Amino acid sequence: MKHEGVPQGKAEPSEARTGGVRSFWGRGYRLGGLSGKLLILTILFVMLAEVSIYVPSVANFRNNWLQDRLTTAGVAASVLAETNTIAPRLQQELLRTTGAVAISLDQGTRRSLIAMEDTVPVVDFVVDMGEMSPLRSILESFRTLAYSGDGLMRVVGKGQMGYVKRVDIVLPVKLLQADMLAFSWRILGLSLVISIITATLVYVSLRALFVRPLQRLTESMDRFAETPEDSSRVIKISGRQDELGDAEVRLAAMEEALSRALNQKQRLADLGLAVSKINHDLRNLLASAQLFLERLEHVPDPTVNRLAPKILATLDRAVGYTQAVMSYGKAQEEAPKRRLIELRRVGEDIADVLGLTEHAAVTFENRVPEDLEIDADPEQIFRVLLNLCRNALQALEAEKDDTLVRRIILDAERQGTSVQITVADTGPGIPANIRKALFKAFHSGSKQGGVGLGLAIAAELLKAHGGRIELDETKPGACFCIDLPDRS
Repeated sequence: MKHEGVPQGKAEPSEARTGGVRSFWGRGYRLGGLSGKLLILTILFVMLAEVSIYVPSVANFRNNWLQDRLTTAGVAASVLAETNTIAPRLQQELLRTTGAVAISLDQGTRRSLIAMEDTVPVVDFVVDMGEMSPLRSILESFRTLAYSGDGLMRVVGKGQMGYVKRVDIVLPVKLLQADMLAFSWRILGLSLVISIITATLVYVSLRALFVRPLQRLTESMDRFAETPEDSSRVIKISGRQDELGDAEVRLAAMEEALSRALNQKQRLADLGLAVSKINHDLRNLLASAQLFLERLEHVPDPTVNRLAPKILATLDRAVGYTQAVMSYGKAQEEAPKRRLIELRRVGEDIADVLGLTEHAAVTFENRVPEDLEIDADPEQIFRVLLNLCRNALQALEAEKDDTLVRRIILDAERQGTSVQITVADTGPGIPANIRKALFKAFHSGSKQGGVGLGLAIAAELLKAHGGRIELDETKPGACFCIDLPDRS
């Protein structure tokens, strides 16, 4: 039968992990699966427990069996010994009752043979019940079970009557062996019944407590993996107050975070496609604006002649930025083309581009020493400082209170083989809730209409230079510190 949506010849996800094998127990009851292993191990451990009980039990059975024979033979022999003469019929009856082939009594002063078969074969081994320790009892028990001959065993024990010190009987080993084997089979049968009942109860309990919740976790992960963008497929927390409940909570949190991340990345991918289309048309418009501006350069007007080169340079940078946006979307930036730069001149260009030189409300202080030179890519370091100064300007312009001081400070100093650059302002500072993700793309934008790319691009460009940027949280306002090393 064909299943819609599943290519023929390929196993479904749940079958792929198990080789496509399903046992007669149904799903989740494979012999090689966790449920099957649990069942086998439970039976095995119960049987091992039964074996540990059987070993002393069979030794105790052997000792009791021998002691019963000694007691029966000793009491009967003592009574018969009082007559001094024992009829052959009574001897045979005593031997039949005890199963012995010979019985004798040790009364201290004399030793009496009470009864004996006509011929007694050679005795294979002697058992002294007075010297029987637990370990020896166990070893002698297995020796008896493993015995394969038709010989006899001599058993010596303490007499039960006051004037009888010891009772000495000779028994066929097979007689004791047969009763011990019968006892062993009874123990085995009882052990199997107990094992099955115990294993079933333990198995059902553990399956309900552990195996089934684990299967629920794996089924939830399978369902979530099919469409991780769908937040409705996140595992539903059962509310268990144990380690598995904690695992459910952590899995749900992970799946929710992954679902949000995938949805965000999908939106960013869609945004990237839209930006690439807009970027293509924008570059064409900027190129047209450059052509019109080149014509204005020939107009005999002093103001036009002074502003036209700056506007043209700004358009050149805009064209370059559109290309940089595409490069960032491809997760790659052009390698820096490092040159020696007068950092103070870069600060002056930024002030001209942002209109800070003649700004009515915001003061720009360029405190960079005139002789300070840095080793950096001119365009890239311009972009870094422009992003920082633009953010500061927008934060200060958003302030409505006329009594507030609005100032942007660009400062720098050389420390050995690196230059420390600071861009500070007297604005409200960076909100605490975005400081951790300040230099991540699409996370750090706090101003209205911002997308949070400026600081991410600045951090990436400085990293390409071997430098870094960080926020100095100890200073009022926003203070960004740049460490820019020279080429090694």
